[in-house]
Amino acid sequence: MEVERVQSIASLSKNTDTIPYEFIRSENEQPAATTLHGVVLEVPVIDLGLTDDSNGKMIVELISEASRDWGMFQVVNHGIPDQTISNLQRVGREFFELPRAERELIAKTPESGIEGYGTTLQKEVEGKKGWVDHLFHKIWPPSAVNYRFWPKNPPSYRARPGRARIEGGYGGEDTIFLMKINYYPPCPRPDLALGVVAHTDMSGLTILVPNQVQGLQVFRDGHWYDVKYIPNALIVHIGDQIEILSNGKYKAVFHRTTVNKNCTRMSWPVFLEPPAELEIGPIAKLVSEESPAKYKTKKYKEYVYCKLNKLPQ
Repeated sequence: MEVERVQSIASLSKNTDTIPYEFIRSENEQPAATTLHGVVLEVPVIDLGLTDDSNGKMIVELISEASRDWGMFQVVNHGIPDQTISNLQRVGREFFELPRAERELIAKTPESGIEGYGTTLQKEVEGKKGWVDHLFHKIWPPSAVNYRFWPKNPPSYRARPGRARIEGGYGGEDTIFLMKINYYPPCPRPDLALGVVAHTDMSGLTILVPNQVQGLQVFRDGHWYDVKYIPNALIVHIGDQIEILSNGKYKAVFHRTTVNKNCTRMSWPVFLEPPAELEIGPIAKLVSEESPAKYKTKKYKEYVYCKLNKLPQ
């Protein structure tokens, strides 16, 4: 059965003022009704250029504070050239500009799990859908990469020199890196739809590169706020596994994405995940009579299964 792609629906809807019913969120989710308008959050910004001996401890403290109080922060002077980020964005954009038949060559299969070109990632309440298509595949370690789900076009998609140097610095061969490209086409009713529904990331950390179109929102103090981000900064989200390991000291950020009536929004999150068989639970020294374990210890693959299928953890 052919899968409906949001990109195709958007093409048919661009001259209308309506969207299919399954994309209309319930009233308590609709961005127009639930966003605190006129206030833009300026999340903590951490300058990694200040990494000499006198500033190293301060940076660690700033990251710890942001992880505890916000569950996210932005990183500047991170050492990744602006041109590298531009190239990443360009090849992702060019993939989604390909004819649909070519994009479908790397579509998800029942056996591929989350990898591949697709539209839905997890079960949605009441059959609702997000206004987004995506491409998902592993990029590290080399032993985990399946090029079956990497586009052959544009040819430069696979030519990313320095990948091992950049990605290998975050945990070596044991850490799994998955990249997702989110493609949010223009939506006639951005007041009623969401791109990605409210969630926390199931990874340990997420490192996010957006394009210039705003759309990230964070839930804080009982309200949804737009997040202001800095061009070419990296946005870092604390994920569920860091929250579990810290026994709740560090918080996975609760966030969602909105869509735009006139512009295509894209984002490139990279999820840093533990091995599937690794058991994750609160670190022993953070558990005591006064501070009992708040989370069960379980294999990461079991956690993922429950999260994607909306089962109790």
